[in-house]
Amino acid sequence: MQTSRRQLLIGSLAGAAAVPFAASAAPQAAGAVKWDETTDVVIIGSGFAGLAAAIEAKSAGAEAVVLEKMRTPGGNSIINGGILSAPGCPQQKKHGIKDSPELLMQDMLRAGSYLNYPDKVRYIAERALDNYWWCINTLHVEFNPDAIGQEGGHSVPRYVCTKNGSGSGIVQQELKKLKELNVPIRLRSYVEHIFRNPETGAVEGVRVRKNYRFPDAKSGTAYNLRAKKGVILCYGGFGADVEFRSMYDPRLTGQFQTTNQPGATSEMWRETAAIGCAQIQQDWIQCGPWCNPREKGMGLGVVFNQTGGAEFGLWVNSKGDRFVNELANRKVRADAIFALHQQGMKAYAIIDANGAAKVDAMHKNCMQRLLDRKVIDKYNTLDELIAAVKLPNLKKSIAEVNESVKTGKDEHFGRYMNKEFKPLGTAPWYICECIPKVHHCMGGLVTTPDGRVVDIKTSKPIPGLWAAGESTGGVHGAVRLGSCATLDCLVMGRSVGKSAARA
Repeated sequence: MQTSRRQLLIGSLAGAAAVPFAASAAPQAAGAVKWDETTDVVIIGSGFAGLAAAIEAKSAGAEAVVLEKMRTPGGNSIINGGILSAPGCPQQKKHGIKDSPELLMQDMLRAGSYLNYPDKVRYIAERALDNYWWCINTLHVEFNPDAIGQEGGHSVPRYVCTKNGSGSGIVQQELKKLKELNVPIRLRSYVEHIFRNPETGAVEGVRVRKNYRFPDAKSGTAYNLRAKKGVILCYGGFGADVEFRSMYDPRLTGQFQTTNQPGATSEMWRETAAIGCAQIQQDWIQCGPWCNPREKGMGLGVVFNQTGGAEFGLWVNSKGDRFVNELANRKVRADAIFALHQQGMKAYAIIDANGAAKVDAMHKNCMQRLLDRKVIDKYNTLDELIAAVKLPNLKKSIAEVNESVKTGKDEHFGRYMNKEFKPLGTAPWYICECIPKVHHCMGGLVTTPDGRVVDIKTSKPIPGLWAAGESTGGVHGAVRLGSCATLDCLVMGRSVGKSAARA
């Protein structure tokens, strides 16, 4: 059933994508484009993937240009949580955790309902540890050397975190490296068209509007930029585009906030479909279950709700009852919270002093920042918390969790019990509400394992076109596991950068 679903999704796009390509490309005779500028490799997007692609392309001897439509670089990457899957890393070994690329691959496939392309997942998982060392040795990224974390859906704790607790800890190092390599990053550069040669089908370059003012597609002035070796698409997802996302998932109307930056919109999704690029699984749009309503966007509450409540505390409903495996994948937990809302209830994450210490161990001084921003509430006793929030069954739920800590087995929901989880009971107590927000687009461009974009009409790679990161589909399937997007972006960004440079 899963294979036929994938084929159906690809097939359903064939008619929609093929006609626009013919319409847009046919009037443009081969060699008729007047190029204003030429370089080797053009990269669209300046997040993890695009910057990694530019680093590797330049390091391999190609001239590269990065185009970013917004005023600042980094996209969603610079505001993400700074966590990276790294099976086999020193942090795992320090905590006695056994892991492997094979286990990571199986976790990703299982969470993705086996809608992922196994060869793509394998390609990424097998390069995860090398990617960790590349971040350290080439980019000089600083990860927390002591802590190892576990996101929902993973069999074991396997993510490391940047010291500053943000994706900026990686992006800023990528930007620094590109400055050393003298690779230009052109901000406010909106790509309005990708040129394909109508005779050969090859991508030859792009039409760019410089001095673009988001979101006015007609702002700025246009010029044509030729890419002698190829174009790399790293334009990310469309989580901030209400019209586009609700076309694929009608539930995701404007009433739902998003964790994405404002520029996570659909222009390049529409353009790549129009020039004949195959796309799949656009309707698989992930909502992060661990956000907080007191903050806009991603916020800092996610650190408390995930690192604290999910790993070393508990999640409860408005009655104080646990309602889900706190370490289930994101879809399971988000759907469970949506179900609570339909019943007029809320979801909360709760930890004690020991859980707070774990939060600060992963993200230094995070607890105080959460308190200062009034994202979480603090209570000196459990009775105070229960009385203030009105959670009558909370003591019973805590007793059940503590029994699971003692036995090492969660009889009620099957949660992975971390060996460093201490019984709940040490004051003070902390609580934070959990709400879902639109977070990640699992679907996207169909690519080969090494990142070449596939043509919808021929099912063959399009000459001169590569893609990496959230613009691509088939890696995460139905559900993306936390800390795997950063891995996907960096591994595949590096891969396509090298590949394009060799073209």
